[in-house]
Amino acid sequence: MKVERSLDRYSLGDVAATAAEAEAEGYDGVWILEGAHDPFVPLFFAAEKTERLSLATAIAVAFARNPMTTASLAHDLQRLSCGRFTLGLGPQIDTHIRFRYGMPGGRPVARMREFVHAVRAIWDCWDRGTELDFRGDFYTHTLMPPKFRHDPSPYEPPAIVLAGVGPRMTELAGEVGDGYVAHSFTTESYVREVTLPTLARGRERAGRTLDGFEVRGLVTVATGASEEQMARSVREARELVAFYGSTPAYARVLEHHGWGELHTELHALSRADRWAEMPGLVDDEVLHAFAVVGEPREIGPKILARYGGVLDTVGFYTPSEYVPEVWAEVLAGLRP
Repeated sequence: MKVERSLDRYSLGDVAATAAEAEAEGYDGVWILEGAHDPFVPLFFAAEKTERLSLATAIAVAFARNPMTTASLAHDLQRLSCGRFTLGLGPQIDTHIRFRYGMPGGRPVARMREFVHAVRAIWDCWDRGTELDFRGDFYTHTLMPPKFRHDPSPYEPPAIVLAGVGPRMTELAGEVGDGYVAHSFTTESYVREVTLPTLARGRERAGRTLDGFEVRGLVTVATGASEEQMARSVREARELVAFYGSTPAYARVLEHHGWGELHTELHALSRADRWAEMPGLVDDEVLHAFAVVGEPREIGPKILARYGGVLDTVGFYTPSEYVPEVWAEVLAGLRP
């Protein structure tokens, strides 16, 4: 199991040093989520200051962009990092696409399938000299003058991994992706009983198996070196579970466990802007299903017990701050 560290909480001024620190600490890679800031820019800084770390967007919002701009950023990152970049893409919910990004929404599965094929067609044009002639329902790319053509890359194109929760997007990841990113709002049971069989159906549709297909996971962790740190981390993890549990797109994970009523209650509170009340509805059973909770020395073995043989790569989704000595213990527990 490969282990990655998040760069989410660091400013651009710190991100290069943080990535170099992660490499020295023994992590296999770093990843960054598209939240308030662009996920690609920090990875350019990280690429320059590291030599072996894998670099990944986990994830970038595909529909906030277009295939050409995404292909260009990914192609540059792959060359700068000497082949260490993974392009993680996700759809985001339709409301955000339309009203936060101001982009067209609707038909996310069909749109994502076309987005991935378009990106690869653009890379083929640059790396193999093929004619750019991609014509789809959502994207059309037929113009590539010499002035705007990237030089061929000496490296293989970046792997494309897709995120999803629902069955159709997950199956699409198996069909057209090189890997899959499991959302942090998931559980061991959901991954084993729902996600993996759905990915396998997608791979079968493409005439392939799950062999060589990377399954990545963002694991929510609550830990700390003191009672105060632990209490804060648990509180923040509970807030995170409540936030995602209120989102209709993720309700199916709660329903899988028979907790559908919890989603109804959380959603109602979020619509009423009563966010402070929501974490109180997340009891310990629900919290421990979604988060790995324990002292630092316990976290690694617990992750291996849950996800060993299921996830090829784990990244930590940590609500609390990064404390080096705490995470050194966690990492050591993942290196038996």
